[in-house]
Amino acid sequence: MQTPSEQLATLNEEALRGLVRAFYAKVREDEVLGPIFEGAIGDWPAHLERLTAFWSSVILGTGRYKGNPFAAHLRHAETIDPSMFDRWLAIWHETTASRFPTEAAALLQLKADRIAESIKAGLFFRPDLAVVERQAARSA
Repeated sequence: MQTPSEQLATLNEEALRGLVRAFYAKVREDEVLGPIFEGAIGDWPAHLERLTAFWSSVILGTGRYKGNPFAAHLRHAETIDPSMFDRWLAIWHETTASRFPTEAAALLQLKADRIAESIKAGLFFRPDLAVVERQAARSA
């Protein structure tokens, strides 16, 4: 049995590249997400490399990713909704759990969960509704 440190050591550039390829193969086959991604991504090899660089930066601290994940999603705000993030995360959790030991999968899942929540908050947060909800909570 691997120690937590040994499990985390399975996270390397090659493993992340394989994860990104396997994950996006599933996303492309998904009945909801597939059409969205197919319509948004013109050059799949470049996209997979960009996402490998992203996860390399997030997990390994390489700094290879030079981009803005929020801006990338903002361009598609009219075609996506919060439930799609949940679907994306479900596929991510399934893929990471099948490819990595528990500790490594948990780290990948935690990072993705936090990033998704941040992007969702930026895309879908409605300050006007938050004020109404706070006022309702105070008067309850």
